[in-house]
Amino acid sequence: MDKIKFVMENFWDKVKKAGGVPFVKDAIAMYKTMIDPEVPLHIRVMIAGALVYFIVPTDAIPDIPIVGYVDDAAVIASVRAMASSYIEEHM
Repeated sequence: MDKIKFVMENFWDKVKKAGGVPFVKDAIAMYKTMIDPEVPLHIRVMIAGALVYFIVPTDAIPDIPIVGYVDDAAVIASVRAMASSYIEEHM
């Protein structure tokens, strides 16, 4: 649950900093899915893990414009694919 709390406290600041990276719309849908109490906890925690990776600047590739978000995009896309049936409802 600490991951979910961390995401809830830091997500919107990161979205503002990330600007127009192409996967932000998916990340927002994932955030909405994560805070939905109707979604099973294991799905919410999996989504939170991906969003933590997006939020934290120290990951495989530092978050610099365009190139630095390639790894974040891959993590977001992977989790989105695994939880698509839940996320689609929040698009």
